[in-house]
Amino acid sequence: MLNPFPSLLTYSTLAPFILRLVLAFIVLDLGFLKFGKEKLRWLASFEALHLKPVDIWLKVLALVDVVGGIMLLVGWYTQIAALAFVILFGAEFYVEWKEGPILRRDLTFYFLVLAISISLLLSGAGAYAFDIPL
Repeated sequence: MLNPFPSLLTYSTLAPFILRLVLAFIVLDLGFLKFGKEKLRWLASFEALHLKPVDIWLKVLALVDVVGGIMLLVGWYTQIAALAFVILFGAEFYVEWKEGPILRRDLTFYFLVLAISISLLLSGAGAYAFDIPL
């Protein structure tokens, strides 16, 4: 079947760029929430999941979110950051699926950010990134 808007395919590198920015702002927000307002909730979540020491796990997870979010924002090692988020959000999706009330967000949220992470892992950074293949 013919593409109804073939002239828009010229801008195909903007799709991963848009997804990269959206995911970057989401994970940056999640990282800062783990350091701030949601700290106690995440500590309780790690305690319920028997991940000890909970304060170390929380700091590592928040740091991965913040550093990975910055990497996505500037488009630096995008596929590595996306792989980390595929693993992270895959685990959070599984926990939310098995133990619904532990995490604050619902399955739809984790499914969406997992899909964006997989897309970036497979497609790369897109436009306006340090990762642009030469």
